[in-house]
Amino acid sequence: MIKIFNSIDKDIIKLIKKYDEIVIARHIGPDPDAIASEIALRDMIKYYYPNKKVYAVGNGVSKFKYMGLLDKIKEDDLQNPLLIILDVPEFPRVDGANKELYAATIKIDHHPCDNEVCDLEVVDESASSTCQILAELFYANNLVIPKSVCEVLYTGIISDSDRFLLNSTSPKTLLVASRLLHDGNLNLESIYNNLYERPINERKFEAYIINNIKITENGFGYMKITNADYKKYEVDSNTASNLVNNLNFIKELRCWAFSSYDEKLGIYRINMRSRGIVINDVAEGFNGGGHKFASGARIQTEEEVDALFKALDKRCEETKE
Repeated sequence: MIKIFNSIDKDIIKLIKKYDEIVIARHIGPDPDAIASEIALRDMIKYYYPNKKVYAVGNGVSKFKYMGLLDKIKEDDLQNPLLIILDVPEFPRVDGANKELYAATIKIDHHPCDNEVCDLEVVDESASSTCQILAELFYANNLVIPKSVCEVLYTGIISDSDRFLLNSTSPKTLLVASRLLHDGNLNLESIYNNLYERPINERKFEAYIINNIKITENGFGYMKITNADYKKYEVDSNTASNLVNNLNFIKELRCWAFSSYDEKLGIYRINMRSRGIVINDVAEGFNGGGHKFASGARIQTEEEVDALFKALDKRCEETKE
């Protein structure tokens, strides 16, 4: 028999009960799992402890506002707060929280990380998403999950598992999702429309990428997306991030990466994906990291971008059958 829920450390619940001010943060450049997990945890705590001050922080993404709005706070005004970071392995990638200002810290994540960065950590690399881990935590502690929280948790799971297509999808993932679907009486058509509906200019931008991506003889595909490209198609850099998974079923591609320059931050943002080729160790050599087959990096110069692309192409060459 499949064990649906692990006995996850109840010290998380104890710490949440202990602190009256709680801040929840996640990684910079958030994807749906990151946003959904912090919204779900915030709303779940407020549901059970309405007198606590609970904040979900970080820069918002307009297309994810339907899941819930984020909070603006002044960290210096907090009194003896607890910090919970989600969907992020280490503090340099945390958006909107300074670790030094908190009395205690918790990490809940599914990314690989060799270092312990918080006082209490729950890391399950086998989980499809941070939302899956949160759902397991709630169910393991016999908590009733409100419909709205079921909906955002389910959204995070299907997004990070790419609709259950990735190998991170396990029997447990499907069982957790099934229970959320049942308990929340969810409208799947509405959830999928919110997550995957795109304006025509984004579809044209996707066609532009497919028509212009360069593919090496080793099966590495790459493209440098310029600000002029974004302006022409009236999209932003987050659009490229959202489209990177769409190349997963192109036969000639074994690994692929996009680069784009973020003028505001003065860095190159890299999105990397592969089919069965480990790339997160390559990303770690370029101020990045992530999952084995899905990683990202933030790079200072175009020369470093070229070096990263060369390293990924070499990894493809080394793993050719």
